[in-house]
Amino acid sequence: MAGSASYHIDTPDNLESTPFDFSEENYKRVDMVLSKYPANYKQSGIIPLLDLAQRQHGGWLPLSAMNKVAEVCECAPARVYEVASFYTMFNRTQRGKYFIQLCGTTPCMICGSEDISKTIQKHLGIKNGETTSDGLFTLLEVECLGACANAPMIQLNDDYFECLTPKTTIEILELCKTGNLSEMGKWGSLPMNGQVSCEGPLGKTSLFNVLVDDVVANKVREGGFQGEVDPASVKIHMGY
Repeated sequence: MAGSASYHIDTPDNLESTPFDFSEENYKRVDMVLSKYPANYKQSGIIPLLDLAQRQHGGWLPLSAMNKVAEVCECAPARVYEVASFYTMFNRTQRGKYFIQLCGTTPCMICGSEDISKTIQKHLGIKNGETTSDGLFTLLEVECLGACANAPMIQLNDDYFECLTPKTTIEILELCKTGNLSEMGKWGSLPMNGQVSCEGPLGKTSLFNVLVDDVVANKVREGGFQGEVDPASVKIHMGY
């Protein structure tokens, strides 16, 4: 299976004879996944095992990996193919080390996703759906990724980079090249304008108190905020 096609297309690196087997460490994870289901419902593990195989194989699924999942789940290979070809989280052709999924749906488009797309394409010398010649980056425009409040954004492998500008987009790409990407926040995302999660420029305007061990704890200064707050300072103002 390759590209958007729902059927397999032989390529030199994706043949039925292409070797694939789970590593010893991942076989432990296979056992853990299958232990969650009754013995006669091993097919329930197809999705997590496909994800495991994809991660082991560098971010994509050759036909032999899908066949291995079918073998482990004791089901017909077609049952695995239909799952892998349905969900866009499974890549059936080779991707770059850094898989850039650019949201192009309405909120992101209004907030500048087309500029971000042009920036990526110009900086990397590739078009939508292409991979750089060094195998480092793949770019693909996708539908809504659910981070509309922090548009425009990209999903880079597993992580969300939000509130992008052309400048910060180039910074991310250059950090990828050196292998020094910034750590994610505790929400699993990183707004590139310095704000915390999806807090607005006024900082926190409600839910000022939280329960800590059944005791109300004041997390921000009394009286809230007056006027504009620099997004980069919101973390301090919110008491994190």
